[in-house]
Amino acid sequence: MAQRIRTYSMSSEASNHFHSINEHPVDDISLEFFYKPHTVTLLTVSILGLLYSVFTRDDNVAEENLISGLCAVVFFFLIVSVLTFPNGISVLYLLLLQFILFQNLSDVRNMMWWLFPDLRHFRIDTEKDYAVNCSDVTFERVWSHVDVFAFGHFWGWALKALLIRHAGICWTISFMWEFTEMFFAHLLPNFKECWWDALILDVLICNGLGIWLGMFVCKKLEIRTFSWESIKDIHSATGKLKRAVLQFTPESWTHVRWLDPNCTYMRFWALCQLVIIWQIAELNTFFLKHILEVPTGHPLSVGRILLIAAISAPSLRQYYTYVTDPHCSRVGTQCWVFCAVTLTEALICVKLGADLFALTEATSIVGWLLFMMALSVICVYLCVEYARWQNARLRQADERAEAAARESSPKKSRSLNFVQEYVDSNPVENGEQGSPGKVKRRSKAAKGKTGT
Repeated sequence: MAQRIRTYSMSSEASNHFHSINEHPVDDISLEFFYKPHTVTLLTVSILGLLYSVFTRDDNVAEENLISGLCAVVFFFLIVSVLTFPNGISVLYLLLLQFILFQNLSDVRNMMWWLFPDLRHFRIDTEKDYAVNCSDVTFERVWSHVDVFAFGHFWGWALKALLIRHAGICWTISFMWEFTEMFFAHLLPNFKECWWDALILDVLICNGLGIWLGMFVCKKLEIRTFSWESIKDIHSATGKLKRAVLQFTPESWTHVRWLDPNCTYMRFWALCQLVIIWQIAELNTFFLKHILEVPTGHPLSVGRILLIAAISAPSLRQYYTYVTDPHCSRVGTQCWVFCAVTLTEALICVKLGADLFALTEATSIVGWLLFMMALSVICVYLCVEYARWQNARLRQADERAEAAARESSPKKSRSLNFVQEYVDSNPVENGEQGSPGKVKRRSKAAKGKTGT
């Protein structure tokens, strides 16, 4: 019976811990309006909007009816998700991917052309070719490659650094991505680049500066003191507006320690899995764009990238907690959905791009996976060794500083030791030790008594 009660209490504690990580409850609430339940109000407004939309629109056009019905389904699904679980948009995207997975390439393209007629006449072969005349290395030629996609690389890696918060892991993903581009260059012409474009512009300048900026912002936020003032205590209208806007910024900034010098092999393999999953998610972006023939700057491509970025932010946090927190025994729901989205997108690429993947052998793809796993193991191992070396160097520096402090004040140390020995030999009543001032006063009093 006692064992059963202990097991129940442990499972209850783990459940509460998982709930605090998965839901992230707010303790100090300043804007009470956003945290009070408004279920009846939301239901009333939704039904009134539905009544107006149903009885005021023209339902004689079949295509408009289909679009309106789909919009209503999405709208009410998001409302239900707001009321019951916080992963509505990501779950809706996952369900859409499940639907696309059971269609053929022609049907998927027809649905896209129905929603976006401008895609009907676009062909992926019309995109810019970067691997042309690579021997011409001039400033004008290099500068011509600094386009909007170069700035996209920079800001993308700055965001990745803000999410991952570890320079070593970011550089590992950056270098491994260049090998991935080299491996799939025969399938995706957009991956063909000149050596100076891939090494200098991509890795060193765009990716490197983006990683530096992201890590710089992380360090600034780590040392910042977050002091949130209640909006009720702010009297000016400008101050209240500013406080309301700051409500949507991070409440705090946690120092991330992916690679502890004493980390176990489970954390080591978990980081390798993180690198592999990230490579697959990046690869899905280019394969979906190439197979479905969508321009890079089209709202479909940009919207998917922004959606994946929004999903990956809480997913990484939940995965980090699952890897580093011994009290967390399962991954968060958002992390689970992100992994399901990534793998489903990969299945869609393989299914709809069967003709494209027929140009390569299955053994080559397996070889790429094995190479990525081996390379990720090596890079993560180097990061772990660097973390151990850095930790040992900091410990040695602290020991040298303490030794220098002791050597710089020997007289002070001897005087303090003398006072401490005197206090220990003359204890005060109730077992308390006196301060040097009290010892001095007691010694004077003792001399006065002996004099009398």
